[in-house]
Amino acid sequence: MPDMTLTWYLIAAILISMADFISTDKSDASLSLDRYDRRILEVLQQDGRISNQDLADKIGLSASPCLRRVRALETNGIISGYRALLDAKRLGLSLTALIHISMDRHTPERFANFEEKISALPEIMECLLITGHSADYQLKAIVKDMDAYQLLLLNKITRIEGVSGVQSSFIMRRVVDKTALPIG
Repeated sequence: MPDMTLTWYLIAAILISMADFISTDKSDASLSLDRYDRRILEVLQQDGRISNQDLADKIGLSASPCLRRVRALETNGIISGYRALLDAKRLGLSLTALIHISMDRHTPERFANFEEKISALPEIMECLLITGHSADYQLKAIVKDMDAYQLLLLNKITRIEGVSGVQSSFIMRRVVDKTALPIG
């Protein structure tokens, strides 16, 4: 019978090695975020134009370590960019539609073609491949009015090869409209 102490020691060593390997895996970036990183992300999601000094003051760090952390979050792809949020209504874009699209065939080529064509349409704000409905995709489109929507639907979307069904719903009012992710 082998020495049980040695066996348990080897098992413990393997488990510790596995834990070290798992904790250094960067595929799950949330594991490596500390409270300062999380706070930086929360503040930047609310105000992407905040100065580094003001950000540092808000999270309780000096400016240099704060900037190093922001740069590391950018380099690691956690911060993927900075954008201005525009007021659609003030730009004359007052109609938002959710469009469910059904495809005639479920092949990678058919989906790739659809996704390429739909990505090129500036009115399409979001395209999601979905499950749980009779549709294959859900689109979010924003246009000036119903006439513009009709042109988008009849002259562009339904002309994409493979589109076999379309069902539209229109947004009456935005109840929740967030851009900030829950950092927790």
